[in-house]
Amino acid sequence: MKKTLIIIGFIMASLTCLAQNTHVAMEDTLKEVTITSRSAQKRVKEIQIGVEKVDIATLAKVPALFGEKDIIKSIQLLPGVKSESDGSGGYQVRGGKAAQNLILLDGATVYNAGHLMGLFSTFNDDALMSGSLYKGLVPAQLGGGTASVFDISTRSGDMHDYHFGASIGLLSAKAMVEGPIQQGRSSFLVAGRRSYIDLLLKASDEYRDNTLHFYDVNIRLNFRLSQQDVLSLSFFSGRDNLGLADMMNMKWGNLTATANWLHTFSEQHYANTKLLYSDFMSDVGIDMLNIYYTMKGYIRHTTAQHQQVWQLGKHRLNYGVEATHLLLQSAEWDINLLHQREKRNALTGALWLGDEWALSDKMELSAGLRLHLFSVLGGAPYYQIDGEGNITETIEKGSGSIVKTYVDVEPRVSLKYALNKQHSLKLGYSRTTQDIHAISGMSMSMPFDRYTMTSNIVKPEQADQVALGWVGITPRGDYDFSAEAYYKDIRNVYDYRDGKAFYSEIEIERLILGGKGRAYGFELCAHKNNGPLTGWVSYTLSWSKNKIEGINGGEWYTAANDRRHDLAVVGMYQLSKRWELAATWRYNTGQALTAPSAKYDIDGTTFYYYHERNGYRAPAYHRLDLSATYTKKVDDFTCIWSFGLYNAYCRYNPFTIRFKNDDKKSTGTVVEQTSLFGIIPSVSFTVKY
Repeated sequence: MKKTLIIIGFIMASLTCLAQNTHVAMEDTLKEVTITSRSAQKRVKEIQIGVEKVDIATLAKVPALFGEKDIIKSIQLLPGVKSESDGSGGYQVRGGKAAQNLILLDGATVYNAGHLMGLFSTFNDDALMSGSLYKGLVPAQLGGGTASVFDISTRSGDMHDYHFGASIGLLSAKAMVEGPIQQGRSSFLVAGRRSYIDLLLKASDEYRDNTLHFYDVNIRLNFRLSQQDVLSLSFFSGRDNLGLADMMNMKWGNLTATANWLHTFSEQHYANTKLLYSDFMSDVGIDMLNIYYTMKGYIRHTTAQHQQVWQLGKHRLNYGVEATHLLLQSAEWDINLLHQREKRNALTGALWLGDEWALSDKMELSAGLRLHLFSVLGGAPYYQIDGEGNITETIEKGSGSIVKTYVDVEPRVSLKYALNKQHSLKLGYSRTTQDIHAISGMSMSMPFDRYTMTSNIVKPEQADQVALGWVGITPRGDYDFSAEAYYKDIRNVYDYRDGKAFYSEIEIERLILGGKGRAYGFELCAHKNNGPLTGWVSYTLSWSKNKIEGINGGEWYTAANDRRHDLAVVGMYQLSKRWELAATWRYNTGQALTAPSAKYDIDGTTFYYYHERNGYRAPAYHRLDLSATYTKKVDDFTCIWSFGLYNAYCRYNPFTIRFKNDDKKSTGTVVEQTSLFGIIPSVSFTVKY
């Protein structure tokens, strides 16, 4: 599988003539999107600690790979949020892995939010309205992610006027249209995007038999049924297809549908009732070395949810209930003549009550309690496993019968104390629970990672986090600053047993071991909000460790996502009415990795011995991106040319690292680093009406 990833990276890099391998000796709306946490003053007034409000009313003019505006890549420039690597759409928040982030699109769950192994975001910025990223300290109405919750909403179409927009870039094109169905009563919005990398491949004799493309579609319908009632229907579908001649084919994607009925009782009281469906699927086929291998998996959620918000004097109550039927296929595979499948289902439920309360002129409290229930259902075999990963007992229960139920109480509290109009202190505590576990053998998430759910022996993952922060703003609001420190304790963290991989056994409980984790760190951020030059600087100092009996001798070890330092510098300069310049520079400590401590030969075959899990680090990562945007209005049309330079000084950052024999070296071993991208120019043209 590592060879496959290297081939994927080679194809993408060959398209831009930018890949390089190095060997080193082994050593110890139409509106564009911007990440502006709303206004500076609102950052000070926000009660909730550890939240970033993403205002998609203006797009981040931060440069992006291939010129694509990307909300997922943009939030990775915020404090406490880290990118996994080049070629990955995953992000890591406060010591958590990408799979520990819950991503909601209009309330429906989205997995692996990236196209083409993360080179493009799953989300088309033309269809988005707003988003809130909760870094582990979340309000009571949200649950399901122990690292973070990213709650994204799509835009409603204009009920009075028609608009359209279209954009074409080097590798993809997109279009959007919106307008009224019935004037003032109903509206629609349709946004679609497709890459045409496959057309470029067919023009090449070397790659004409390969496949590499994606598409996504967003549809939203809004109906004003009465003065008190609004019904909105939203639909999203995104698919990827990646194939390497006769060697490999991968398909994956998300499908979501949401029906939301908003009823307003009064100005102080409203209710939301939602029906939600989401389906993530992956389908992998590999034919190499006379071994034919296919694997299919999916995760399906069907949810009913009711929520009410009521303003009662100084109290703002939020309470509700939800129920979900969950269906998960960990894997269904064919390896030559062997066919196996593991499929599970469950019922989950939640009750919550939250309150935002103005205790005094200076002090405000956001507190809540969430009751989470998870019932494992029969209809599939469950097991008892011994310490070596062998099955000692198989449990068979009828379809629909309850195998085991877990009940978790999750308290949430955030307190803000205003020192004055420009400065506030914040303190928060939150407990979150997660029942979907992604098990990855790499430091970054992939569409073919194996998933499992809480079972009779796999327990819910649970995180307790406490955070303390300060937010300050200058009197005129030109600058604002923030600092937060956090500590997180995590239970029921799962990782692969030593020597195991996702294809070793179909019963995933035989592959994994559970233990505990901890993460802690410090985050700093400074914004410049006014004038022709705006932007921000963010810095994160963090640690992340795991302790699992049976791994690393049962001692604490560095987690795969541990990085000590992360620094991002973002600048946007309004050169004139028509020209705007932007630049981002980022630096982070190299990713933790497991390297061989010794090696030995048996009958001419080299075997490596690994003493410490994630005991080494890849080289540090740093990159400069530049962009220039030219905007001109012609009658009712707005024309935009966007020029970009990704990795402007051509730094070859590590994508994968392998260890190989080299008798010419004193150690007898060299490290082979594969890099995806060097310098990449981009250009795109957009027209809006």
